[in-house]
Amino acid sequence: MSRWSLYTWKRDGRSLRRALPTLTVLAALLTTAAGVAAGAAGAVERDVLGSGGLTQVELSSFEGDDSVRSLTTTGLGEAAQVPGVRQVVADYSATLYAEEDGTYDLTGHTLTPADDLPVAAGSIPRELGADEVVLPATAQGTDFAPMLGKTVAFGHTSATGVGSGTTEVVKLRIVALYDPSWQADGPGVAYLSEGTAASLAAARAGQRPDVFRDTEGAQSAVVVVEHQRQVAGVVKSLQEDGFAASAVSDRVRDLPGLFGAADLAMRFGVVVLALGAVWLGAVRAADSARARIGQFAILRILGSGRAELRRILLGEAALSGGVAGVVGVGVGTGLSVALAGPLSDTLGLPITLPDALPGPAWVGAALLLPAFGLAVGTLLGAREVLRRDPYLTARTHG
Repeated sequence: MSRWSLYTWKRDGRSLRRALPTLTVLAALLTTAAGVAAGAAGAVERDVLGSGGLTQVELSSFEGDDSVRSLTTTGLGEAAQVPGVRQVVADYSATLYAEEDGTYDLTGHTLTPADDLPVAAGSIPRELGADEVVLPATAQGTDFAPMLGKTVAFGHTSATGVGSGTTEVVKLRIVALYDPSWQADGPGVAYLSEGTAASLAAARAGQRPDVFRDTEGAQSAVVVVEHQRQVAGVVKSLQEDGFAASAVSDRVRDLPGLFGAADLAMRFGVVVLALGAVWLGAVRAADSARARIGQFAILRILGSGRAELRRILLGEAALSGGVAGVVGVGVGTGLSVALAGPLSDTLGLPITLPDALPGPAWVGAALLLPAFGLAVGTLLGAREVLRRDPYLTARTHG
């Protein structure tokens, strides 16, 4: 770096210091996106995949699609016979509503091994009993905390004909409450045992539970594999048998919404930051050199070569890019940490402050790309101006 670079960068308003604000914003955006993506990924790895998601496969049943294997009793039984499968838990959807107090209307689902609910009160047994239920702490204006541990009467629909039905009552004991911000299956979900969920779904369809499971089947199922290394083979075998199967780890790591947007933003941000720095360097260097062409001509006449003038401009580029990178990383890291709380609410997973720190590779990119790109742009942008004859220039600007 030329000894004049720091002086001109600080004192001359026409220096490459003018590129500092734009580069700082770009570096901050890249760092924020990296921190948000890191926080989401860390929470998913720790709280979803770490709790068993790495050994789970999800089966889906697409209504009306004959190419997909139905999750009936026969189909689920064949899935359970695939080598490496330890357990198959089917998910049946039903509805529970207030029979006595309250006005809530809850969607019922089977509590599967893939559901790692953040328990707010009570405890979830290893396997729910037929008369047990897990509810959100609050739903639709109803606080379920006073009902924890009690047996509550719930209403559900039992079909009596085409387009007609009656209300029946089922009594369930509330064994645990979970944080209502956790909405993997939607808001206000009551989690039941597989048998209870199937019985309620069968009643709504006006069928016996065994007939319903044999003909209609489940809407989805979770397959628990004995070891992570067997997951790929199990998925392949299930797909060859006609099931719509996918590894839970693949689905979770590809979460849509904020996580996916942040991941895309940080990859796009690297390109934008690099190209933006080069473009700014070329434009700002050309403008700066033209604005100071008289000064540069005098320096040339006094013995400074074009190489010396390039070193001055490159020094200014390095200072501008370096400061932009440091300030941008600081601001971006602060923003990503501040977003840890809202991001936790969005994903329904706890994100710690260390989770929200951007990775070292992205920090390095945000620190180095502004200076490197600005330097490259400076070399390109200042070439034409520095080639001019200093004597003619000095006379013109004299």
